[in-house]
Amino acid sequence: MSQSLEATEKVTTSLEKRTNYRWVVMALIFIIWAIACADRANLGIALPFMKKEYNISNTEAGAIISLFSFAYGIVQIPMGLIYKRLSNKITGRLFPMFMIFTSLFTGLMGTTSSVFLLKLFRVGLGVSEEPLGIGCTNIINRWFPAKEKGTATGLWIAASKLGPLVVPPLCVVIIELWGWREIFFVFAIPGILFSVLWMILVTNSPEDNKFCSGAECNYIRSEESSMFKQEKLKTPSRTYNLGWLDTLNRTKKVVELETIRQVFFSWNVLGVAIGYGCMIGISNIFMSWIPTYLMTSKGFASIKMGFLASAPFMGSVLGNLLGGFISDRLLDKRRKPMMMLGAFGTIMMMIALIYAPNNAFYLGVTLLMAGLMVGIGFAGYSVYPMGLASKATYPVAFGIVNSVGQIGGACAPLFVGMLLDAYSWNSVFLYMAGSGILCLTALATIDEPRVEPEKAA
Repeated sequence: MSQSLEATEKVTTSLEKRTNYRWVVMALIFIIWAIACADRANLGIALPFMKKEYNISNTEAGAIISLFSFAYGIVQIPMGLIYKRLSNKITGRLFPMFMIFTSLFTGLMGTTSSVFLLKLFRVGLGVSEEPLGIGCTNIINRWFPAKEKGTATGLWIAASKLGPLVVPPLCVVIIELWGWREIFFVFAIPGILFSVLWMILVTNSPEDNKFCSGAECNYIRSEESSMFKQEKLKTPSRTYNLGWLDTLNRTKKVVELETIRQVFFSWNVLGVAIGYGCMIGISNIFMSWIPTYLMTSKGFASIKMGFLASAPFMGSVLGNLLGGFISDRLLDKRRKPMMMLGAFGTIMMMIALIYAPNNAFYLGVTLLMAGLMVGIGFAGYSVYPMGLASKATYPVAFGIVNSVGQIGGACAPLFVGMLLDAYSWNSVFLYMAGSGILCLTALATIDEPRVEPEKAA
C-alpha cells in the first residue's frame, strides 16, 4: 500500500509543472550581497569629508577602515563553527537578521560626531556582515542542484564586485544633493527592505516554500547525489603538456593533503595564502583610499572622482571573467599562470601610477587595467587548494588561505594611512608594488598540482 502511494506521488510530481523559483532566491541573494558589499565600500568615498570634519590623521583614518576587516576576519572561524552546530532552520532565520544589523550599523555611521563611536560602528558592521557570506553559500547549497551550484556561486561572487562598482558615482550624487552623512542613511534603507522581502519570499528549504513546486524540489534533490558522482567521473586529467610553461609553472604531481597536519605544514597552501593576502590588501586600498588620492593629490572634483574611482572595480569584473575563461578553456584548469600574471601586471600598473599625470583619461585607463590585473587571477586563489587537499581537508586549506587573505586585507589600509602621514602617495604605490612582488615571489615557489586520473576516479 505504501509503495503504491509512493509511486503515485512520483507520477504526480513528474506531471506537475516545474517552477524555477530557485532563481528568484538567487536574485535576492545577489541583491542582498551586493548591498552588503556596498555598505563596506561607501566609507572610502566619505573618507575625505570625514577626515576634514573630524580632523583626524591618515593613520587614524586607516585604522577606522581596517577595523571592519579585522572584525570580519576574527569572527569568521567562530561563526563557521556556530553555523555548523545550529540547525539549517535556525541559520535560515538568522540570515535576514544579520542583514538588518548590517544596515543598522551602516546607518549609525552617519549619526555620530565621535571618532570612538565611528570605530565601534565599523566593528559592528564587520561582525554583522561576516555571517552573510557563510549564509549565502549555505542557501545556495540547499536551493540548487549540483550542476547549477557553480553558476549560482559565480553570480554570488559577481555581486561582491557590483557593490563597489556602483558605490562611487552613487555616493557622489548623494553628497552633491545632501552631504556625506546621508551616504550611510541612504545605503541603510535597501538592506532593511530586502531583508523583510526575504522573510516573506524565502524559506529554509525548497520543500517548505509555497512558490516552489514539487517538481522543482524533486529536480533539486534528485540531481545532488548523481551529479556529484558524474562530476568526479568527469574531472579531467591534463591530457596535454604546455612545455616551457609547465616547467616555469612547476606543474607536477603532488601528494594529496589528507590530514590537517599536512595542510598546516604545506608550503603550497601557505604560499598561495600569502599571495592572496597581498592581493586582497591591494583591492582594499583601491576601495578605501583611491577616492582620497583622486581628490587630494590629483585635485579632481567629486563628480569626476566618483567615475574614476569605479574604474578598478570595472576592471576587476572584466578580469574575473577573462581569467576564468583562460584558466578553464585555454590552460586546462591551471591556476598559477593567471595568478602570476595578475601579480606582475599589478606591479607594472603601480609603477604607472607613480608617474601618472593629472589627466583623467590616463588615470581612468591605468586604474581600469590595475583592477583587471588584480581580478584576472583572483578566483584562482580559492580554487587552487582543491587540487591539493582531499574533500575532508579542503575546508581547512581554504580556511587558511581565506584567513591570511583577510589579515592582509585588514592591514593594508592602516599601512597606507601611516605612509601618507610620513611620506607621499608615491610611497603608497611603491608599497602596493612591493605587495605585488611578494605575491609573485610566493606564487613562483609553489607547485601547480597536476590532476591525475586515479585521483579523479
